[in-house]
Amino acid sequence: MTVQLFALVLVLLMECGQSKIPPHEEVARVARYVVNQCAWASMATISTHDPVRGQPFANLFSISDGPVGYGKGIPYMYLTHMEISVQDLEVNSQASLCMSLAQTDFCKKQGYDPQSPLCAHVILSGSVVEVKNASVEALEAKRALFDRHPEMIDWPTDHNWFFAKMNITQVWVLDYFGGVKIVTPEDYFKATPY
Repeated sequence: MTVQLFALVLVLLMECGQSKIPPHEEVARVARYVVNQCAWASMATISTHDPVRGQPFANLFSISDGPVGYGKGIPYMYLTHMEISVQDLEVNSQASLCMSLAQTDFCKKQGYDPQSPLCAHVILSGSVVEVKNASVEALEAKRALFDRHPEMIDWPTDHNWFFAKMNITQVWVLDYFGGVKIVTPEDYFKATPY
């Protein structure tokens, strides 16, 4: 596939996906939709670094669960042990990832403030684990991340980058008035976002 054709397909998929957010009553589908639409997340860890040791610490990470419109729901990341939050994960792999449609043009077009519950966001909790290099999943993670974040291909090799994923144990969704809704991981993975 040529670069131009790939870019056109990606733009069409993004436009198609963003115009079809699932109804707020279909909470698991909304969660999958948000995760698939978002290209980055805020990850909270428990800090192992002074002067904030033992306190929550948030940082931004590029993510991908696959191509827009065809994600599998598993947020993959490209990490290095040099990164401060990754050092936290080496001590305690538990973390939360927060993604919001505020990073797309959906909320802006609707006139929703990023804090509005109508500007859907999802919080995934679980553990962040390395994806084994020689596995089929490592190839899936590489494809998912490098297609959405092509700059990663040229990141310095001396940083010893590796692929990681979140093993999801909790899914929290805020996409409408009335408070947060909880989705089981089983229902989350069974849902189809589009």
